Amino acid sequence: MKKLLVYLKNYRLETVLGPLFKLLEASFELMVPFVIKAIVDVGIKNGDKAYVIKECIILVLLCLVGYVSAVTAQYFAAKAATGFARDTKKALFDNIQKLSYADIDKIGTSAMITRMTTDMNQVQQGVNMTIRLLLRSPFVVFGAMVMAFIIDPRTALIFLITIVLLTFVVVSITAWSIPRYEKIQSRLDVLLRLTRENHTGLRVIRAFGLEGEEKDKFNDKNNALMKLQKFVGSITALMNPVTYAILNLSVAYLIYKGAVHVSHGELTQGSVIALYNLMMQILVELIKLANLVITMTKAIASGNRVQELMELKSSMEDGKVTEFKRAENHVEFKNVSMRYYGDSENCLSNVTFTAKRGEKIGVIGGTGSGKTSLINLIPRFYDVYEGTVLVDGRDVKEYNLEAFRERIGVVPQKAVLFHGTIRDNMKWGKDDATDEEIYEALDIAQARAVVDEKEGGLDYVVAQGGKNFSGGQKQRLTIARALVRKPEILILDDSASALDYLTDKNLRNAIANMDNPPTTFIVSQRTSAVINCDKIIVLDNGEVAGIGSHDELMNTCDLYKEIYDSQFKKEGAV
Repeated sequence: MKKLLVYLKNYRLETVLGPLFKLLEASFELMVPFVIKAIVDVGIKNGDKAYVIKECIILVLLCLVGYVSAVTAQYFAAKAATGFARDTKKALFDNIQKLSYADIDKIGTSAMITRMTTDMNQVQQGVNMTIRLLLRSPFVVFGAMVMAFIIDPRTALIFLITIVLLTFVVVSITAWSIPRYEKIQSRLDVLLRLTRENHTGLRVIRAFGLEGEEKDKFNDKNNALMKLQKFVGSITALMNPVTYAILNLSVAYLIYKGAVHVSHGELTQGSVIALYNLMMQILVELIKLANLVITMTKAIASGNRVQELMELKSSMEDGKVTEFKRAENHVEFKNVSMRYYGDSENCLSNVTFTAKRGEKIGVIGGTGSGKTSLINLIPRFYDVYEGTVLVDGRDVKEYNLEAFRERIGVVPQKAVLFHGTIRDNMKWGKDDATDEEIYEALDIAQARAVVDEKEGGLDYVVAQGGKNFSGGQKQRLTIARALVRKPEILILDDSASALDYLTDKNLRNAIANMDNPPTTFIVSQRTSAVINCDKIIVLDNGEVAGIGSHDELMNTCDLYKEIYDSQFKKEGAV
């Protein structure tokens, strides 16, 4: 949590002025009991109405100045807290963007979302409350004790004992609750993961009639979280009643001792009233302090989780090379093996092949054979476990990631469009793309008609997730987005599965007829999509079952022939 406070450096003035104005407000509040004491001991005792009115005017002025000071302090605290949260979220988001796929797999998407939202809100609230009350409440508590000693040192010992007891209660409950709040936030991660899975997989759940099972699973986790929250809340909730009990006993004893001293003539009635007012101020401030401690406890627990993610550095070291040589052997895999985080076995083993510049490489195989894992190694989304991946004769680990990936166009399995105009989405491929470049990419991707039929053309607004487009339209638009940058390497990861065969064929022909056509990797379940590729890689359980052209594989690779025959009989002649 401490390391996050560096993001308050741009708000040093606010973090100083906020507490100062709160202390100013508290100073005026501490003067109130003395004014009341004067009203009782002088004005009322002597029947001096003018004196009473004068002192009441002073009370009103103290109230007004205190109000202005409080509002000013609130403003500075809110400005510092919101600015701190903005800068911290920005830094956290930037760090998440630098993490590799393996790091993201390790942490989990739900955990990152919780830290960015719920945890950050807790931290922001904690910073706001801390600036406002961390100095004010102790100042009032100890200031009231000092004022009590000024009025009557013997009676003031009650204040000292009360404060010691309350400090012990607050510190004990705080020390117990911090690790429990961290556990609550961890369980919230699990609940968020279940929620995301159910929302994104709603149709699948309904298709299999598993609504009841998913509800039970969610309710189990939700109930476990509720029980933990209730248990921790019940303990932390003791802070207020225990505080009240100690203070009320102190007040009762204070009134008793004050009455004794007044009856003996050792203390004035105004002094007893002033002492009672000071004790009430301590009561109010300690209630505020108790709530502040709970808020700070949650903020510290959440801040530790945010800091943990902030300090996480990518396991993938960035290279330094930004210059690229045009080698004939464009992409090479040499005895490449790969495994995902936490797996004990490889998902790819001993993959070796060479793709020459401008070639079309097909990747085919059964579900789970490692097709996506293989092409994810080319743009270095993951690092190899063994072996080497080379692009233009150089290990991909040597390249600067940003410069390297600018030369690669990737179209993932799931077509994702973002809220905004079609033009905005196309510019994800190239920031400064002109409309002419966008339309050229749309033509190649067979998506020009999709745009032309929409009102506004490129200015047509895409709904969140591209819900106002069909599956095939989204796939064509995502392919166009990758083509806008005119990549040297184009990866189509089963990205034409929703296209009809004619559109798919026209797409592949258009890519092949581009000026300086990219080296294209086509991952597909269809043999019709890879049949005309210069080279086809057949994968089986992470191993290469065959490499060659269609004709060669039909004679040498039983698996490929089996896939082709099963589809050919179903699809007819290609």
